[in-house]
Amino acid sequence: MQISSPDLFADRHLGPDAAEVAAMLAALGEPDLATLIGKVVPADIRLPGPPLTEAPPLTERAALARLRGLAGRNQVWRSLIGQGYHGTVTPAVVRRNILENPGWYTAYTPYQAEISQGRLEMLLAFQTMICELTGLDIANASLLDESTAAAEAMMMAFNLRGKGAGRDTFWVEEQVHPQTLAVVRTRAAALGIKVSVGGLAGFAADGQVFGALVQYPNTRGVVSEFAGLAERLHADGALLAVAADILALTVLPPPAGFGADIAVGSTQRFGMPPGFGGPHAAFFATRDEFKRQMPGRLIGVSRDADGRRALRLALQTREQHIRRDKATSNICTAQVLPAVMAAAYAIYHGPARLREIALRVNALTVTLARCLRRAGLRVGDGEFFDTLTVGVTPGQRGEILARAAAAKINLREYADGALGVALDELSDEDEVRRLAGIFAGEEGWCELSESASAAAPELGKLATLTNSTNFPPRPLTFMRQEIFNRHHSETELLRFLKRLENMDLSLTHSMIALGSCTMKLTATAEMLPVTWAEFADIHPLAPAGQAAGYAAMIDDLENWLAALTGFAAVSLQPNSGANGEYAGLLTIRAWHAAQGHGQREVCLIPNSAHGTNFASAAMAGLRVVVVNCDADGAVDLADLREKAAAAGDRLACAMVTYPSTHGIFEARIRELVAVVHAAGGQVYMDGANMNAQVGLTSPGAIGADVCHLNLHKTFAMPHGGGGPGVGPICVAEHLRAFLPGNPAEGERSVSGARYGSAGVLCIPWMYLAMMGGDGLARASALAILNANYVAKRLAGHYPVLFKGDGYVAHECILDLRPLKVTSGVEAEDVAKRLIDYGFHAPTMSWPIPGTLMVEPTESESREELDRFCDALIAIRGEIAAIEGGVLDRADNPLKGAPHPAESVLADEWRRAYARERAAYPLPVLRGNKYWPPVARVDNVHGDRNLCCRCA
Repeated sequence: MQISSPDLFADRHLGPDAAEVAAMLAALGEPDLATLIGKVVPADIRLPGPPLTEAPPLTERAALARLRGLAGRNQVWRSLIGQGYHGTVTPAVVRRNILENPGWYTAYTPYQAEISQGRLEMLLAFQTMICELTGLDIANASLLDESTAAAEAMMMAFNLRGKGAGRDTFWVEEQVHPQTLAVVRTRAAALGIKVSVGGLAGFAADGQVFGALVQYPNTRGVVSEFAGLAERLHADGALLAVAADILALTVLPPPAGFGADIAVGSTQRFGMPPGFGGPHAAFFATRDEFKRQMPGRLIGVSRDADGRRALRLALQTREQHIRRDKATSNICTAQVLPAVMAAAYAIYHGPARLREIALRVNALTVTLARCLRRAGLRVGDGEFFDTLTVGVTPGQRGEILARAAAAKINLREYADGALGVALDELSDEDEVRRLAGIFAGEEGWCELSESASAAAPELGKLATLTNSTNFPPRPLTFMRQEIFNRHHSETELLRFLKRLENMDLSLTHSMIALGSCTMKLTATAEMLPVTWAEFADIHPLAPAGQAAGYAAMIDDLENWLAALTGFAAVSLQPNSGANGEYAGLLTIRAWHAAQGHGQREVCLIPNSAHGTNFASAAMAGLRVVVVNCDADGAVDLADLREKAAAAGDRLACAMVTYPSTHGIFEARIRELVAVVHAAGGQVYMDGANMNAQVGLTSPGAIGADVCHLNLHKTFAMPHGGGGPGVGPICVAEHLRAFLPGNPAEGERSVSGARYGSAGVLCIPWMYLAMMGGDGLARASALAILNANYVAKRLAGHYPVLFKGDGYVAHECILDLRPLKVTSGVEAEDVAKRLIDYGFHAPTMSWPIPGTLMVEPTESESREELDRFCDALIAIRGEIAAIEGGVLDRADNPLKGAPHPAESVLADEWRRAYARERAAYPLPVLRGNKYWPPVARVDNVHGDRNLCCRCA
């Protein structure tokens, strides 16, 4: 496992050098790394050697060159397919200073509000933008994609109007995007919800419909009138959800205006390229009365301890951990980085420019429609915004498609023989001329005497939008907040983004030792390909021949992940870890049904499991039975046997995290698997802690049937401040046929694109290609070494829970509960005081209340580990001073933490401890100090005075 070549990437990725490894092993009393691993990982599950050693690992240059070769096999055509994905211009200032900036992409989900004010500010702007454009009262901070957001809307409507009222039908208008219908049907089937699909004219309220979904404009481009539908639904006690195009909302009437209760959609065309399907930030907005049933995360305005305005996650911040299988959704994080980019796009352009872009796109579409009608072609009836459906004969269809292919233009092909064309921000008059020639078969015949500008003569005024006058353009009365009307020059936006970046703590500052989160650094070389046009600009529905490079990269990644997990097949479709959990459980349910065992619906879950396990099981239509853990933190096998026996032939599966959420390799894991299999169930392994397994053991070697992985943890994708994530599932051979299918073809799916967030799959591809099998195994071993070194250093100051046979796995749990009795100090006080020392707090009060769970990862050097340990030891010294009466029990640096510069430098200082002690508790901080922008945030005030929009 030794890697000595200076050219190998692993030597750059792995934090401890040889001397540091030797020193840490000596501190543990172990002669070498192999001996330590032999004591930590049970012998009966260890692999004889790591997978993926057939070929040597690639250097950064070689990996980039190989991936560039794959990218070159993609063909970047002009895709005018639409169907929820459009060309867009990513402002260079946004791309360079957000997407390509580790200060933004290496931050964690903003649970620690005091060190997250910058991205919270951008997410608040995102929410405000969505509220303004939809006209609804409240919006969340993003969801995974438009299709899953629509499924969440169905679930919210079911919880509000269906479940308690005996209603079981969700009506979907037949012209929603096909991928959205596929995801809605998948979600509904698991819960016994009926999905009725029909035309708008044929809808009739029958007392069984709890909600309805429409597309605005619809998948064929038509802008329909939905006020009458909303009235009929409301009169019958049902809710209306609208899947809306965000650019169209700058000129069309807002959904709230015609009675929508929920609005969902994608912000992809606000600066995020198609990326072969994602990642893109979806939006979800609703009425104020439904805010507590809204899925996802919500940013709210509060105040800090000194009275300053401060932002925070509001309401259901820890919903999955608290409500478990009763949670509104399994969504715990979503698409923060794409949401930040969408907000930056809107801030940069401002409402007037956004409206200009929309009106120009519509004007070009109107012009194209006129040209096609002059040529005798049938352009679909009704209002339209940017998409035309053109009726053609079979002969015309083939000729048009051939001419389009010659021009390297993709059109949409409808099942009824019609052709679709969707214009976008990249369109211009030359493109309209080319399209007119392609459809009419004659170059240059349409001179656009009525040009795009003539079609919308004055962009700032109310002009006729389309080919009738039912929808006058929306007045420019939205997004009047200062944030959208100030930063329109590149200079202003650049400084604004930098100011926000400087507020936040990320991996550019220090290690982030969050247990169960694996905050390893994403190497720059891994991020470089994300913005290559050959990956970024491919439409997810482009013909397969244009995505041959994607196909090869995906094939590599699936094969590598299958080898590392010991499984036979992989689906990359799930676009978050929680979505991976859900997909894996659906796969198990589908397999049981195929065996004639559809009655199997009990899911056994240890009480230590992550909250999303419970929520995902409920979403998959499973009944959760909780299994106890023993005093050592392992699953209580006697309780497992008892509950498996009680479930009988209704047992579907058991969910288990390995190493456990208590941070140990459970020695009897194979016995657990055998118990479940003997009862006819399947074993689902949560891959949250896979960073301790890779190359040393595997879910397949342990005997599991399915697992999900967090590519944003184990495989070096950045967390992005709370997304994007990728949560692929890996399955044994017998489950292969039940993996998610193609949503565009109406198959069972868990996200709107066949390969989910394909646009970021190049990151784990690069990581795996450069690490190689030996490097990956060494990474796992060093993650275990680092965690045990931290546990050893801190054991004399804080009790370390669940040490197994004397060692932890890749994370350790520090017990702070006794301190509350002796000093009044709680886990939150230590977490906030760590900010003054320049560190993000470890995972707080999970899986055990009153504890901190520390996961250092393999990326951190011994020097950084010591700096972190020194901080926690110094804090323990401050607690001892409280216990000894030197520091006041109520007025001390822990209770007052964190300390922003504004407070420390104020003329008046009324605290019982010195300013210097507050700001510089260790000498090293004088040369490198992170200053939090706010003091401790008042959570109670924020929830009691909920405000989730910019002033």
